[in-house]
Amino acid sequence: MSYRCSRCKRDVTLDEYGGVRCPYCGHRVLLKERGGDVKEVTVE
Repeated sequence: MSYRCSRCKRDVTLDEYGGVRCPYCGHRVLLKERGGDVKEVTVE
């Protein structure tokens, strides 16, 4: 799963036992990348 650090804006991949922390700057707030799927909404 791909995440982006909110402080240094680098891409981060987490392993099972590493915890939630950016390996580059140590910041603990990571943002989950959104998919590129576009959803269509139908109005009735």
